[in-house]
Amino acid sequence: MQAKIKAQLSVMMFLEFFIWGGWFVTLGTFLGSNLGATDGEIGTAFSTQSWGAIIAPFIIGLIADRYFNAERILGVLHLLGAGLLYLMYGTDDFAIFYPYVLGYMILYMPTLALVNSVSFNQMKNPAKEFSYIRVFGTLGWIVAGNIISYVNWDSEGSIAEGMLKNTFLMTAIASAVLGVFSFTLPKTPPRVDKNEKVALASILGLDALKLLKDRNFLIFFISSILICIPLAFYYQNANPFLTEIGMENPTGKMTIGQISELLFMLLLPFFFNKFGFKKTILIGMLAWSVRYLLFAYGNVGEYAFMLIIGIALHGICYDFFFVSGQIYTDTKAGEKYKSAAQGLITLATYGIGMLIGFYIAGKIADMYLLADNTHEWETIWVYPAGFAFLVFILFAIFFKNEKITYKT
Repeated sequence: MQAKIKAQLSVMMFLEFFIWGGWFVTLGTFLGSNLGATDGEIGTAFSTQSWGAIIAPFIIGLIADRYFNAERILGVLHLLGAGLLYLMYGTDDFAIFYPYVLGYMILYMPTLALVNSVSFNQMKNPAKEFSYIRVFGTLGWIVAGNIISYVNWDSEGSIAEGMLKNTFLMTAIASAVLGVFSFTLPKTPPRVDKNEKVALASILGLDALKLLKDRNFLIFFISSILICIPLAFYYQNANPFLTEIGMENPTGKMTIGQISELLFMLLLPFFFNKFGFKKTILIGMLAWSVRYLLFAYGNVGEYAFMLIIGIALHGICYDFFFVSGQIYTDTKAGEKYKSAAQGLITLATYGIGMLIGFYIAGKIADMYLLADNTHEWETIWVYPAGFAFLVFILFAIFFKNEKITYKT
């Protein structure tokens, strides 16, 4: 790959995840503190990610793969997204904010597949080359979080002054920049003849449903949906929790999780080959339970280290479950159903699983809202800890060990 193309793809990936990490992490804190949203409403706002994930395959399958170059659609979506982020920046009413965030996530979620398509189209060996490009996405997320804490938008006083709304202005500018920049990216033409008939089952990855006849894959599929229920608690509640209990620079400290993700991505091949798929994924599941227990019993005083460890466990939580799961799915599906199987798992996790999770997280947070508008966080975090441990037990019992090779 030419150095110029590598630089272009790296900038694209950096901005793609800078945009997401620059507003999504602090969304719950902003909605609760500045728009007066209830926990249930906050859950509804976060669930727009799931609706975006459900709708994204239609945009990719019906439009991107058939009629237009991927880089051009990427540019248009980000330019439209910049407008919606700017509208969110100027909104002070949740009823008005919600349609904007829903529209934005319907536009944004397809771009996750588009940046991958643009990248893969320039690679001779994606298995080896893609990680060096994708790492810039994680760096983008880290930089966004640290900027928010560096300028103190997430401090108690700044939140009270409504400064968190600036995250939407910052990311609106970044989205506009990426939108324009996308038109300079290497050409990525449609992959499917526009006259070729396309089936709904193919778009949603339902062609891969026959893989569920395999008992092990069925157990993995169900577990993937279930583990995303406690996962939603982290995305929705972690920043409001850390802010409410008085942690300084909570958004910046949460990027420790992304740094951890980079580290454990490098360690994953060792664990995968040393312990096998089942033990690796069980470690990932158990890490979710441990993380939430650390949140439940940690504090910003003498047990602050428990909160930091809980954040740092993100690398194990995400890489050991989701990345291992992608490798397992790829292996089980084979060449014929590879794309369909990955699409099905994405629909099941980010679509169905997290949609349920955000709803439950909002309801439980509402149940333990105290009179002074704070939360009984210890009890709230015990729920996802217990649920993740239950999924861990079920997977350990019913999934039969099988050898899966980590391919690089």
